[in-house]
Parts: sequence; structure tokens; C-alpha cells
Amino acid sequence: MALGGAMALSGAVLTVPAEAAPNADTPVATTQLNKINPVDVRYGWVGASGFQYALGNAGNLQWADFPGVTPPAHAGPEDLATGTDVQTTGNTGTVTQKHRSTGTTATVTIPADHRFRAASGWSVLTQDAADALHVLRAGPDGTTTDLPVTGLPPGAQPTNTYVTGGSVRRLAVVYAVDGISSVGFVDLADGTFRTYVTGIGTGRSITFNDSWLVANGKAIRVDSAPGTEPATVTFPAKPLAVVGDQLLSGDPDFVSSPDDEVVTATSLVTGARRVVLADADGAFRATPDGGLLATAGPSGSDFHVHRVLPTADGNVSAQPVFTVPPTRATVDGLMIAGGELLMFGNATVNAGWDAAYAVPLDPTGRPTGTQVRRSPYVGSSPCLGGDAACPQLEALGDGRFAYLYTGTDGKESVHVAGLGTDTYSAEPTDSSAGRIGTGTGRYVLYNGGTPATQKIADFPRGADGETALDRPRGAAAIWGQRLWTPGTTQGSVVAYDLKAERNVATVNTGAPCTPSEIQAVNAWLYWSCGSAGPAGVYDRAAGRNITVPAGPSRLADGYLVRENRTTHELLLTDFHTGTATTRAAAVLPTADQNTGGNTGRWAVDRFGGNVAYLTAQGQVALVTAGVPTSPLAQMEAQTDAAAGPTTQDPWQPVWQLSKPSTWTLTLTNASGNVVRNLTGDSKAAAVRASWDGRWGDGNRAAGTYTWRLTAKPRDGQGPDLALTGTTTVN
Repeated sequence: MALGGAMALSGAVLTVPAEAAPNADTPVATTQLNKINPVDVRYGWVGASGFQYALGNAGNLQWADFPGVTPPAHAGPEDLATGTDVQTTGNTGTVTQKHRSTGTTATVTIPADHRFRAASGWSVLTQDAADALHVLRAGPDGTTTDLPVTGLPPGAQPTNTYVTGGSVRRLAVVYAVDGISSVGFVDLADGTFRTYVTGIGTGRSITFNDSWLVANGKAIRVDSAPGTEPATVTFPAKPLAVVGDQLLSGDPDFVSSPDDEVVTATSLVTGARRVVLADADGAFRATPDGGLLATAGPSGSDFHVHRVLPTADGNVSAQPVFTVPPTRATVDGLMIAGGELLMFGNATVNAGWDAAYAVPLDPTGRPTGTQVRRSPYVGSSPCLGGDAACPQLEALGDGRFAYLYTGTDGKESVHVAGLGTDTYSAEPTDSSAGRIGTGTGRYVLYNGGTPATQKIADFPRGADGETALDRPRGAAAIWGQRLWTPGTTQGSVVAYDLKAERNVATVNTGAPCTPSEIQAVNAWLYWSCGSAGPAGVYDRAAGRNITVPAGPSRLADGYLVRENRTTHELLLTDFHTGTATTRAAAVLPTADQNTGGNTGRWAVDRFGGNVAYLTAQGQVALVTAGVPTSPLAQMEAQTDAAAGPTTQDPWQPVWQLSKPSTWTLTLTNASGNVVRNLTGDSKAAAVRASWDGRWGDGNRAAGTYTWRLTAKPRDGQGPDLALTGTTTVN
């Protein structure tokens, strides 16, 4: 294993559902594995109604409108305020101006002896042959008006530093007199110039709006009396813009820790600071209406352009106005369990950094949140010839998944990850060239190649594993804490309780053979007499055998999925009524992903869920199974009391249930008084709670407490589940 370091505005990465192939289900949604690193956003023009941008290395600029914004209705050079939505093109001969939101245009003609210096809104600043500055604007009759700039000190020489950005009324000019540099504003309305900061030195940093000018750490109000000295202002990073009374700063080019990836607002009135945007490691642009555009977000799946504007109280507010589309990574494996889609692949820029990324799903299979990495960067075992899927992955229904890892000695270990980005559990097999069978919760079935042994690896609560059972390789399946294997008589299947370490049930499936394959989900037992069949599902609840199509299949709750490797159809057989009916859930791409098969290019949620598959475009399509789910049930539980318990070592019970739920855990004392209520949503289909032994008021008392778990099925099908037991505080 190698460990590494590294939408819609609501966050879900959704696209329009893919068009279904003939006679196949229409996906309810598609999603994709996104690169962790966000796409670079390069800003072009920015105005009051929207902005131009380019993504990554793309050269073509695109438009984005600010949502819900009504730009100025009147647009003409005589009204400077409407210049906040003017786009300027050209800098020699003529300058074309267009008010983007209304379409009004104007043309400024630059005199032959003038040189273009800057443009802001409806105004163009030029410099003539004598180095004098002029403000040019289009006149109402199509001519160009020329307003000479007045007020520059005698001997002032512009230094070719002209700054725009935070205003269409003012434009900053740096000039030098006797080797001393100063900065001031040209009032674009009347052409007057005023100096604000003298002796700014080199390495100039100038930001401003209609209220403030900040130059090289000196801040001064625009309406201050002449002769007012600027005040020193300190701020944590590069100045980006002045918005309202706040100086916004950040430094995406130098990031030593996540704390550096922020935009900070420093009050120019009080000096107070606050973080405006976290994870702001993208591009920035001061806007002519006195705001700031900033790209920020925690990942490539959740990256947005934010518009920062002043608020009435002198503060600032940042609102997302555009979702940066993520870059798609290659999906190398699929898992789906308990309403979670797990996509396996490399979403980084580093070769070999594979991991599992989770996307939550609603009961129909639609994504409801953003992609989150849920495992360390892992190195899985190489693919074996004839694998039904590669890499081999098994979602366990409790937020974790199992995979194989091959050591330097060629021996395999069963690894389990999924509860954190820096931890995993392992159990050696002393075998090689093996395959993962089924698994649920804490138990994983491993079929060794050399030697051909079968092991049940036990991973309680996320701890390192141990071997719960070692036996000859054969047909077997795990559901909860029960191992199902063929019995001694034809068609019989025996349930072995892995905790009680004894056989607890024998079921006569009616199979006309000793099953060569067994799968178990809830009350359903799938059996097969080989690839040619026959095959069936035994309903333990109703005591009946249901004939189903033969061939490699994956059992789910009330249905079966198999891939026709000739027609590439993904076939769903619904048998919950006692009669099997088959439909095409999807038509898969002709070109295989890896070697194809379950977890390679399609996956089935055994824990009351749906179906996912890879499209030819590399996205993941989601199909609603449309089969009623079984009642919510407990499959296994770990409720032993913890010593104490304490805040550092709390009681952390785990109930492995059969499908996702929302839950409440109520603790009562010996007198029957409720001392604590804990609530939450299941992790996949597992309830994971934590109690430090304290009551709701913070006190604690030794004794025996009764717990009651009430779980409501998230899909709304079937009754609530109620479980009870005791734990102790000492």
C-alpha cells in the first residue's frame, strides 16, 4: 500500500441523464469521478452583469451571467456609473465600447499623436506627445470629446503605471518628481488629478474603490481633506481588492498550509480581520463595480466562482455565482452499497495514487452530494487472467470496502478501508492469486488460489483483522454474521454462525445439485449448478424456490443482475413476487472497462439499493432497480460496553443493518429516566454511535443503562426497527 499526501451550487455533480439504449432503462442520473485539483479559471472581461472566462488551457473565452442580477438599464457615455458593464476592445486608432447587458455601443477615436494608456468604463486615458494625460469619451453625435487632465504637480512624469479595477469614476496613476514616486487619482468625470500617497517606492501594489486607496501598505480615504497623511495598514497576504471598507487579501501562489488558502477581509476603519473565503487557491479579479471575483472550493468537485460585494453595514458578503465544471478522471472500479456509490481510480496528478471516492445517493439512485475521498491512496493486487472484474472490490455495506493487496513475497492480504483517508485494516491470507468473495460489515470471504484455502477475515469496528474461519475452498456466501455453504444432501444449504461458531440452520433450496455457487441477501438464497444452470433463488421467508436465468450473476434485495457478454446488455431479473421477470437495465459499451463484470464496469447495491454502470463517455450512470425492498433488519451488532466510557475512549456500538436508515439511540438509567438521546444517519447501512457516558447535562453516574435503538428505513419502505440492550458506565 502507498499512502499519499494529498455542479450545481448545492454540490452534487449531476448531468442530464444519459439517453437510454433501445429497450433499456433510462438512467435517473449520471455522475463522474472528478479530479481533486480544480480546473484553473482565467478571467477575461468582468462587468456588472457577468464575466468572461476560460478554463484550463482552453483559449476560447466563454460568458457567464451573474444569477439574479439586474444591470443598469441606462447605458451611455454621459452616465459614467453605467460603465461598470462596458467591455472595451482596441487600443490604437479607435476604441470600441459595448454595454454588454443592453447592447449600446460607442466608439472613441484616439488622436494620431496620442498613445492609449488605459480604459475604465466609458472613459479612455491617453498620453500625448508632450506626455500630458487626456480623458477621451464618445460624444452623443459620434465624435470624441477630449478632456485634458489637470492638477498633476509641476515636473510630474507618469511612470507608465496606470491602474483600473475597483471604480469607473477614478483611475490610478503613478508619477515621479525628482525621483520620488507618488500615486493619485484622475477623476474621470472632470479630468482633475489629486495625489494621495507620496513616496511609494518600488514593488508597487495599488488597490482602490470609490471610497479608499491602498498603496504599498498605506491607506487613505478618497474624500479625506487635502494634506491628510495616509495610515499604515497591515494585512496577511497580497492585496486583491478594496470592497466597501474592507481590504481583501490572499496569496494563491504561496500556500504552505490550508490556513494560507483563504481570502481575508481587513477593515480599513478598525483593523479587524475575518476570513471571507476558505480554500481560495484559484484566480482573483477586482471588478469595476467595487467588488471581487474569487475562485474557491475544497476540491475539484466543489469549486465555484464567488462574487464578493460590500454590505450595508460596511462588511462584505461572498456568494457563489458560477460552478467550475470539474475535470473527469478515469473510473477503474465501481462499488455501490447502502445508498453510496464508491468510484475507484486516480483523481490526482500523481501516477498510481488510486483511492475510493464516495458520492451519496437518494433511494432512487440520484446523487445528493459532492464526491469525497474515503480511503487512503491504495495499491491493489494486479489483475488475474479470467477475473470477472478488475480490480477486485467488495463494498461491505458499512461504509467500508475490501480489496486485495499483494506483498513483496507474493502473498495476498485482505485490506479493508473506507472510514478515513489515512487508515486501513489488513489480514494476511498466506495465499496468492486469490479472489475476494462476498462480504458484509465486519466479515470478508477470501478464496485463495495457491493454496486453495477459504478464509473468513474479521474486521470488527475498523480494527486490524483476524481470521475467523479457515476451511477448504468451496461455494460460500456471507450475509451478516452467517456463512452459507452447501449441506451434505443435494440442494441443502447450511448457515454457520461466525460468532456462535456453530451451524444454526439448514435450508433445502430444491436445487437438483450440490450448488457450485451460493449468494445470500436478507431472506434470499441464490444457488447455481454451474454456468449452464439450472439456477434459482430460494425465498426463506415464503419457503419457495424461484427459477432464475443461469450464468454469472449478482444477487441483490429481490432481484438479480447479470451481464450478457455477447450483446453487452445488463439484465435485471426481478423475482420478489415469486416469478422471475427480466428486463434490460442498460446496454453497456462494447469496449470493456478493464476486464468487465461486476465492480469493473457495473455494480449492484445489495443493501436495498440500485444499479450503476460505466458509460462509453467514462461517466457512471445510475438506474433505479424498481424492486420493493425487504423490511429493515439487523444483520450483526457489536454492542459490548467500553471501559469507562470516556471522551477519549467512548462506547462506540455498531449495528449492521440491511439498508440505510436514520436512527435515534436513547439511553435510560435504572429509574427509567432518559439521560441521553443520540441521533444520526447510517453510514451506508450501518449505525455507528458514540457515547462518552455523560448525561445530557454533562454529568455522569456509574451504573447499568438501557439503550434503545430506533431506526427508520430511509427509503420509507417497511416498519421501523427497534432494538434494545444494556451497557455500563463504571
